Amino acid sequence: MKTKRTPLRQSPKKAEGASEKRPARGVDRGSASKAPARGARTPPRQAVPAPVEPALPARRPRASSGNAGAPVPAPAAAPRRKPAPNTGGRANRGSIARDGRPLAEAKPERLQKVLAQAGIGSRREMEEWIAAGRITVNGVAAQLGQSVVPTDKIKIGGRLVNVRFTSTRTPRVVMYHKPEGEIVSRDDPDGRPSVFAALPRIRGGRWIAVGRLDFNTSGLLLFTNSGELANRLMHPSSELVREYAVRVLGELSQETQRSLLDGIELEDGPASFASLADGGGEGANRWYRVTLFEGRNREVRRMFEAVGSTVSRLIRVRYGPFALPPQLRRGRVRELEEAEVKALLRTLGKASEAPAAPAGNP
Repeated sequence: MKTKRTPLRQSPKKAEGASEKRPARGVDRGSASKAPARGARTPPRQAVPAPVEPALPARRPRASSGNAGAPVPAPAAAPRRKPAPNTGGRANRGSIARDGRPLAEAKPERLQKVLAQAGIGSRREMEEWIAAGRITVNGVAAQLGQSVVPTDKIKIGGRLVNVRFTSTRTPRVVMYHKPEGEIVSRDDPDGRPSVFAALPRIRGGRWIAVGRLDFNTSGLLLFTNSGELANRLMHPSSELVREYAVRVLGELSQETQRSLLDGIELEDGPASFASLADGGGEGANRWYRVTLFEGRNREVRRMFEAVGSTVSRLIRVRYGPFALPPQLRRGRVRELEEAEVKALLRTLGKASEAPAAPAGNP
């Protein structure tokens, strides 16, 4: 009995002459975009060399009709800038600038004056440093009264300092309302607050205090970055007045006031007030306004103690032409305008040019 095959199991018909291992579906060998059959090996691709363009012959410049066949001259090279002479740095140039031109010869100046102009300190401080052997010039310990020139190497504590012999910049000046409880010093072994912590930062120098106020005294304090200006403001020859508001316990008698004006003897010499005025007060405390033209250590307090009065509060309200501004609060700083500083310099210049008063005149 013959079994009937199901059409689903019939194998596809093969074309005549076809191989048994050839796949049923043909491959389009002419199309490059078709992917190769699964399992077939892909031959490695060979790098196709890039086409090389033939080098073009160099163009020859056309000869003019009048000078045919003559060689064309090459263009002239640009002239180079002449280099500046190597003088080996600022310290070895002497009187020659970087571009080789001669500098104007600077006159020798006193060492303490040069350092003060650079804002390193006042003249008095520089003289103390020179005497202590902290300053050297060209590797040798400096001497008091020594003169220096711009080519000298000045060192303080072994560190080289840059100084300027001439400066056209206007110095900076600030007014500070010092409160009680601050010391006018950068170094304090007891670690008390310093007035310098409240001042603005300054580059290329440091602030120099014009005079001092003791720990328990408040009021106006001036600072500048010019040691020369600080020295002129503190020197007695400038005759700048210092005015103080003093609160004492009890009232001063007329005889006591006359003694303070005529002069009393202190351990470091005689002292007197230029003026003394009653400022009023309530209760046991009385206020007085006093002026003097010098600033010795604790001079006002010692003068009142010498006549038997105790100072309970001391405020400096004026220094020379500058009065303590009412709007300047304690611990605050106000920097002077450039015009104000220039006016101060003119005033000090006129004072130094004025002839000295004859001895014995008030």
